[in-house]
Amino acid sequence: MSFIKKNTEDLVFSPVRMIGKEWFLLTSGTPEDFNTMTCSWGGIGIMWNSSVMTVYVRTSRYTFEYMEKNNFFSISVFPEEYRKALAFCGSHSGRDVDKIKETGLTPVTLDGVPAFAEAKRVFVCEKLYAQMLNTDSFVRKDLLQDYYAKDPMHKMYLGKIIAAYENQA
Repeated sequence: MSFIKKNTEDLVFSPVRMIGKEWFLLTSGTPEDFNTMTCSWGGIGIMWNSSVMTVYVRTSRYTFEYMEKNNFFSISVFPEEYRKALAFCGSHSGRDVDKIKETGLTPVTLDGVPAFAEAKRVFVCEKLYAQMLNTDSFVRKDLLQDYYAKDPMHKMYLGKIIAAYENQA
């Protein structure tokens, strides 16, 4: 592992590509007890004069429990060759399987927060704000049918990026 800490203003990447196409692992917990899940929804930007990331977690996900009880989380973005591992982490629950054992990913700790050595980029975030999505707030009601007819609602977490790393390996 050869992570170099970077200033978020100096990073060059497409957030839309990173989140929607490359996916990422959202990890919350302690180095001794954590869970991770694959995400392809989120955002990155500025809020309250800070660089922030927004992630969304369904209340049914095992990672939700970790997000609720921990104030920090990481976003690990991987090169394409890890797509199979990310697909596994997105389709299996940490309640039922050991995702680390099954994928062969290597946990590391950055600023006290679990992340992964194979990631090309890691964001360490501190939770600033969390709120359940509210059915009354949907302007386009068809989204409720499309995304929530059979699945529970998401909770939104807004996290301040306290550190950004790029893997120089």
